[in-house]
Amino acid sequence: MIRSRTEVPLRWTLLRLLALVAVVLGVQAGPAHSAQAATSFKVLAFYDGTYDAAHISFDHEANAWFPQAGAQNGFTYTSTTDWSKLNTANLANYQVVMFLDNYPHTASQQSAFQTYMANGGGFVGFHVSAYNDDTSDWPWYHNTFLGTGTFRSNTWGPTSETLRVEDTGHPATAGLPATFGSSVSEWYSWQNDLRQNPDIDILASMDPSTFPIGTDPNQTWYSGYYPIIWSNRNYKMVYNNFGHNAMDYATNTTLSSTFASAQQNQLLLQEMKWAAGQPGSVPPSGTATGPIHGYGGKCVDVAGANAANGTAVQLYDCNGSNAQNWTVGGAGTLSALGKCMDVSAAGTANGTLVQLYDCNGTGSQVWQPGANGSLVNPQSGKCLDATGPSSANGTRLQLWSCTGADNQRWTLPS
Repeated sequence: MIRSRTEVPLRWTLLRLLALVAVVLGVQAGPAHSAQAATSFKVLAFYDGTYDAAHISFDHEANAWFPQAGAQNGFTYTSTTDWSKLNTANLANYQVVMFLDNYPHTASQQSAFQTYMANGGGFVGFHVSAYNDDTSDWPWYHNTFLGTGTFRSNTWGPTSETLRVEDTGHPATAGLPATFGSSVSEWYSWQNDLRQNPDIDILASMDPSTFPIGTDPNQTWYSGYYPIIWSNRNYKMVYNNFGHNAMDYATNTTLSSTFASAQQNQLLLQEMKWAAGQPGSVPPSGTATGPIHGYGGKCVDVAGANAANGTAVQLYDCNGSNAQNWTVGGAGTLSALGKCMDVSAAGTANGTLVQLYDCNGTGSQVWQPGANGSLVNPQSGKCLDATGPSSANGTRLQLWSCTGADNQRWTLPS
């Protein structure tokens, strides 16, 4: 059938109108405060969770932090202690594989991983996943893939250090400053000098200003060159020489957080995105701006619209002012008036007050969405809480053990 010239444009106009109505309805039907991004890649993380309380603490943190980060940055995260899932059929379902605290030790698992990487799979590894004191144990992984050879030494105790970006052109380091503060970790050194390996691209190293590194004089680095984050140019992979929290071993109490550095978190997310073959980087600046709604229908507010360090963060009637205009940062920060929402004195105890302070990339300024609409500070493991509970104007915000109560529920801008 031949259509007239007037019928065809009319048909396409109607289709465009219907599509527009569908988009509008779809937007209206979505959750008003959802910060979730469309899932663009899948991550599978392997770990043991059985050796060294510091490594186990990191495993628990990672298995809480990565799913929350995935909801905001477009990936899903699955973790498992079943290393038999490291097989060709299962790996085909994932774009990125992680090793949190070990690496595979059976021939079939090693072969499946090597084939996965050779075929373009992505990998992100941490700290002890590279540890090796036996030169005959999987030479491809330690010598060719990681480039390290065997373990040489470590620092003690765990410390936060200044890292220097070596490759400013790599997608994983996009938007990072020349130097940035790491989270607390024990640090490893290796048999091989990675600078002499043309396949290795060192992304970040210890900055000379950060020496000495360690608290035990017998296990402290006083000088030298120490690569911390690197990639192998033949694969979509990044290894991170961190993932060991400070611990009170006597009481099995975690004293630090691997996810306490906003810049390090940004680097991690950009590593994953690059390893998954995704274009672009994680924005270092804000991802959404607007009011944060909380208990009793009130808004999170900077007292007196005062940008001075130490200014109280409180509940107040929503009024659309800049004191209630919060930017959700890609690395987990919440900022208003050019400053960040901060835990006073880096406290971790119930009742520690929340304030406004210069943005500094520490764990005191990282907030991640948790269960029941909560905002969790990973450094402390506590939730943002309206004291009292009260919704009166001027109610201070504080840290408190997560309870799922209404005074710990927050609606972020989207």
